[in-house]
Amino acid sequence: MRLSPDDMIYWEYGFINLNLTIVTTWALMLLLAVGTWAITRNLKSDIKATRWQSILEMLILMIQNQIKEVGLNRPRKYMGFIGTLFLFIAVSNLLTIVPWYEPPTASLSTTAALAICVFIAVPIFGIAEGGLRGYLKSYLQPNFIMLPFNIISELSRTLALAVRLFGNIMSGGLIVSVLLSIVPFFFPVIMSALGLLTGMIQAYIFAILATVYITAATQDAQEQKNKNLKQIQHG
Repeated sequence: MRLSPDDMIYWEYGFINLNLTIVTTWALMLLLAVGTWAITRNLKSDIKATRWQSILEMLILMIQNQIKEVGLNRPRKYMGFIGTLFLFIAVSNLLTIVPWYEPPTASLSTTAALAICVFIAVPIFGIAEGGLRGYLKSYLQPNFIMLPFNIISELSRTLALAVRLFGNIMSGGLIVSVLLSIVPFFFPVIMSALGLLTGMIQAYIFAILATVYITAATQDAQEQKNKNLKQIQHG
């Protein structure tokens, strides 16, 4: 029984190796790219839209509404990043119904990479919204004594994102594997269905937490812009 798809190595040269995690990750990215192209190549603006287009529009609207509810007033600006995170994790976890498939999110290297993407995106969006000075100033809130604690918080939440997703996906796969070996087939099927639900929940939580972190990084700049806009309107 493998604890991680990283343990399945197809090719190795020195410290460089090609393992199951890399193969499934690239296969999943190819599947998403081809699937997106196939769904969006014949988009229509009239009432008679295809079923796939209707599903896609519902998904996009749902993600945009969630982003806006968290606190980002311009969800389209963040849709590409947050939506991609959600789709990658969700599809990765949903494909566990395919026999012999092991999700790349069951590898700590994959979840760490996703968390690092969030770690890098937060200051990029923060600086884009309020400038470099305004973003760095947020580390001194409410006063300069909080600087080391804010830095530690930034690093620890990145680690928490990676470990949370990895732990939940890996443990779900292990439980199903154990049950398949000791009990009849029917009960593991129920556990697999629950695992799919858990996988979707984990994708949602990861995307929401990323949105919360970006909101925190851009909130001060947004509030300042709103104050300036009100002053202009009343002036």
